[in-house]
Amino acid sequence: MQKAAMGNRKRTYLMITIPIVALFFCFNTLPLIKGVIYSFTNFKGYGSYDWVGLRNYIDLFTDARVGGSYLFTFKLAITATIVTNVISLILALGLNSKIKFKSALRGAYFIPNVLGALVVGYIFNYFFTYILPALGKMIGSEGLSSSMLSSTKLAWIAVVIVCAWQSIAMNTIIYISGLQTVPEDVYEAGAIDGATGWKQFKHLTFPLILPFFSINMVLCVKNFLMVFDQIMALTKGGPAQSTESISYLIYNNGMGGGQFGFQSANAVIFFVVIVAISVFQMTVLGNKEEQL
Repeated sequence: MQKAAMGNRKRTYLMITIPIVALFFCFNTLPLIKGVIYSFTNFKGYGSYDWVGLRNYIDLFTDARVGGSYLFTFKLAITATIVTNVISLILALGLNSKIKFKSALRGAYFIPNVLGALVVGYIFNYFFTYILPALGKMIGSEGLSSSMLSSTKLAWIAVVIVCAWQSIAMNTIIYISGLQTVPEDVYEAGAIDGATGWKQFKHLTFPLILPFFSINMVLCVKNFLMVFDQIMALTKGGPAQSTESISYLIYNNGMGGGQFGFQSANAVIFFVVIVAISVFQMTVLGNKEEQL
């Protein structure tokens, strides 16, 4: 009876696991393999194609547009990651303190994460295009009288604002979870030694929530490097390709620009870059955690 029950249990596990693995292979692994294959061809997205070997990969390093998209994407990712984590940590410290309506405020701050990125992007597009310039004219500010999205120098700042605004919610929740794991005894012992205010945060709070900081840093960098929806809704890579992210360039030129093979090579390189950066972050931050 026991062997029969074990056999039925294993059969049930297989019936649950096999369809999920099959779906994952069909919609994730197989397209990845096909993308790698196409990266060695001159495939336009339709019709026949020829093998070109490593030519696409070589051309990537001499293409000024690809280089510009990488430069913009890394600038955006670094700036948005810093802004998001600083504001999220400050909010988490405030929402974790003994204040009234704490639960309601946490729910309010989480609303941006519930909204779709495209919806948020279009709302901010309207704000930057019409509301902010009208406000700038009312107060007599020349800098705010025109849309930020039409300026090659300011458009990327608008994208950073939208990306950070939506990402702060989840990061704040993660930081709050980390702060709630810190025992009150630690603060009481620190207070006896004179650790209050900034000293308390620097020597007690932050070292104890470092694993949560590591999670937020890795997720932020990864998500911001892959930014797409905000670019699509706000600027579509403009003006003059100044806000063209890597993901948007791969989509735009790969799907509609007849560069499917070339952009497949770009996608492979981009995938390797993201994996390398994530591994580097986890290694460095993991070593830091062990030291503390």
